[in-house]
This record gives sequence, structure tokens and C-alpha cells, in this order.
Amino acid sequence: MSDIVTEFNTYRSKMNDAILADNNKIIKRIFNLDTNAFAEGALDKKTKELLGLVASTVLRCDDCIKYHLESSHKEGLKKEEVVEALSIATLVGGTIVIPHLRKAYEYWDAIENQESTDR
Repeated sequence: MSDIVTEFNTYRSKMNDAILADNNKIIKRIFNLDTNAFAEGALDKKTKELLGLVASTVLRCDDCIKYHLESSHKEGLKKEEVVEALSIATLVGGTIVIPHLRKAYEYWDAIENQESTDR
């Protein structure tokens, strides 16, 4: 199941490189803004990742959900914390986010499985 993690990261990295290779100032600034928005600040990184996860779920962006799930995992968030954030996203977004909730659960499990096989 961790293949979905590897496939996502490989594709994301490849396409980000292609996008940034065009050297478009606006796109580069947006990428930079995104990076800086999730840096440590008045809110810690964990909180910001959970906010990003909730927003991504409500907006139904599976790639964004995957990104924030991985970032949340790297920040040391526990499944219970992530599930609580996803429950708020489901409340706010309504039942239309349930398919994305399923994918989020699948991806989180893949991240955890990948971590356990990497040890």
C-alpha cells in the first residue's frame, strides 16, 4: 500500500521541478509563499499542518490532503489528532467530503506502513 506514497511523491517532485524550470516569477512566488506560510511562527507547524489539512479536505483537493497528511506525520502528529482534524473538515464540508476522507484514511495508513517497513 505504500506504493501510493512513493508514486505521489515521485510525481509531485517531477512536476514541481518541471513547473519551476519554466522560471515564471509569479508561480515561484506562490510556491515560496506556500512554503513560508507553513513555517514556524505564532502558530506551530503542527497546528498549521492541521489547518492546511482541514482546508484541503473542505476544498476536496486530494493532492493537498496527501501533502498535509505527510507533513503532519513528519511533524509527529498522531493518527488521533489527524482524525480529529478530519472530523472537523467533514463537519464543515459536509457529506460531499466523505470520498476524500476515505482517501485520507487510506493514505495515512500507507504512510504509517511505509514508515514501519523503512525501519
